[in-house]
Amino acid sequence: MSQTFQHPRKRKYRSDGTPTWVKRTIDGPGVWASCVKGKEKQTVGELCDLFESLSSELWPIEGRDQTEGHCASEDEDVGDLEAQVAREVAAIKRPRVEKRFVTCQTNTPCVVFISCRPPVDPVKLIVTHAENVRKTGVTRTKYTHRLIPVSGSCIANLPEIQSLCRRTFPSFFAQDDGNDPSQTRKYKIDLRMRNHNTLDRLDIIKEVAKCMPDNYTVDLDGPEVFVLVEVFKSVCGVSILRDYYKLQKFNVMTLANEKNMVDNFKRDAGRVQGKEADDVKLTEAILEST
Repeated sequence: MSQTFQHPRKRKYRSDGTPTWVKRTIDGPGVWASCVKGKEKQTVGELCDLFESLSSELWPIEGRDQTEGHCASEDEDVGDLEAQVAREVAAIKRPRVEKRFVTCQTNTPCVVFISCRPPVDPVKLIVTHAENVRKTGVTRTKYTHRLIPVSGSCIANLPEIQSLCRRTFPSFFAQDDGNDPSQTRKYKIDLRMRNHNTLDRLDIIKEVAKCMPDNYTVDLDGPEVFVLVEVFKSVCGVSILRDYYKLQKFNVMTLANEKNMVDNFKRDAGRVQGKEADDVKLTEAILEST
């Protein structure tokens, strides 16, 4: 009697109850996000969709069929079965594209971390999104509050933090200094610590400051460059960028409200001016009639 072999079903959850599509550890470049309490799962979904959309524009995947998803026109022979089968076979043989974004467990309310894989640059990704929100007033998310990109992550101890900074910062310095590397620049270290009580804030700041060039001076009031340091439990992430205050510390809710308030004010001001002009015309008409 022949028996049919059945492939074992792919497990969706680990033995400890955690989903298999979520990484257990936080590592690599990625994006920290704060969100509405109890909406962490929805936040992950909306951010992954948003990031995939942005990354496809910033870093298009080479070799992807640009006609994929193209709707057939009236002139095309949509009934050609052989051509349809050929397209399906080509789609099956196409190399599988690795996911660019992976959710990492935080086990903390209101906090989400999404790891980014090459060629995605988290800083460029979030700056681009923040600038879009600032221009349009549309966040494209519902539960996300603030986004913090980190160019790399490490274990939260001083030697590892200094090593991470020395690996992460040089590319920014080379691009930012340009043709005048001796020009003095002002910077500020913005440190945020959550669920961590091992290291002292001042010790971390001093260790990060050791990695800054001599032409970068500390200025807490009017910095041009910002060093973001995120310490969460036993993990530390860092990034270095500009326009942090200009983009409202990447708080997309604040950016959207700011834009919408300006637009509403202009619209209301136009209505007031129009009403005043109508009142003037009415007054002139009354005076002429008398």
